Amino acid sequence: MYIVPEKAVADLVTREASFDAVEKVFAAMASGDAYNFPVVREAIGHEDALYGFKGGFDRAGLTLGLKAGGYWPNNLEKRGLINHQSTVFLFDPDTGKVKAMVGGNLLTALRTAAASSVSIKHLARQDAKVIGMIGAGHQAKFQLRAALEQRNFEKVIGWNFHPDMLPNIEKVAAEAGVPFEAVDLPGMRDADVIISITSAFAPSLMADHVSPGTHVACMGTDTKGKQEVEAALLVKSTVFTDEVAQSITIGEAQHAVAQGLIQESDVAQLGAVINGTNPGRTSDDQITLFDGTGVGLQDLAVAASVVEVAVEKGIAIEVDF
Repeated sequence: MYIVPEKAVADLVTREASFDAVEKVFAAMASGDAYNFPVVREAIGHEDALYGFKGGFDRAGLTLGLKAGGYWPNNLEKRGLINHQSTVFLFDPDTGKVKAMVGGNLLTALRTAAASSVSIKHLARQDAKVIGMIGAGHQAKFQLRAALEQRNFEKVIGWNFHPDMLPNIEKVAAEAGVPFEAVDLPGMRDADVIISITSAFAPSLMADHVSPGTHVACMGTDTKGKQEVEAALLVKSTVFTDEVAQSITIGEAQHAVAQGLIQESDVAQLGAVINGTNPGRTSDDQITLFDGTGVGLQDLAVAASVVEVAVEKGIAIEVDF
């Protein structure tokens, strides 16, 4: 078995490699070559933590495994650790033996950012110039860096429930040479692309905050009860997701479906757009929305690429297990 510790991952993976892995696995899911296992995600009754498992099998890439971990909201304040903590385990699909254990914290941040940037590549207008960010935490920085590579954005606008955190994304914008402006939520009407990355249980972005032609990536809702955008926005949008079953149960679409505003059949896989079996955006005034619930196959795909590079470079620790 190979072990790739968290501290080694940063030197073994890039945004480009993460994007490629996620795009391929979305396509494989839509074509039926890969599937995710049911998600287990529970409040453990300690430290307000949410803990769970995401896994799956990619027949095309012969990648089998799971990610174990979750969200510890007190980590940063109490221990100086990031709130999201996880580990990825890969198994040999021929024998069932464990192949690798990989630190999953940076991988989670990169694969989540890759998912939204894949959606921007395939769904946002080509002439998109202004990108809006809702949320300014740890993950928001990864989201913005990845998104800025997908279009020739000329401005970043941002809102956060705690405005004192906005310098996190302002710094990313400055690094890319793009001006930044803090706005109120109605100011998001100026955005051509909006990424929402919060852990909220009540919507911030309302339907009338989004202009025709905008692409919205909802990246924070991955648990029953969470909600980042008004359900009415999904009615106004053409909705895409990573995994339809997750979208309507633990993703952003759960609320619109529960209220009878949309049906499961109104939610399409982003992978179908990648494969060319779904046209995706069909007009410049169409609102498209990507419900990024986070699937285990994303983690496995990126982790497998990390292990491959780690073995090639002699960085992976090999143990007899």
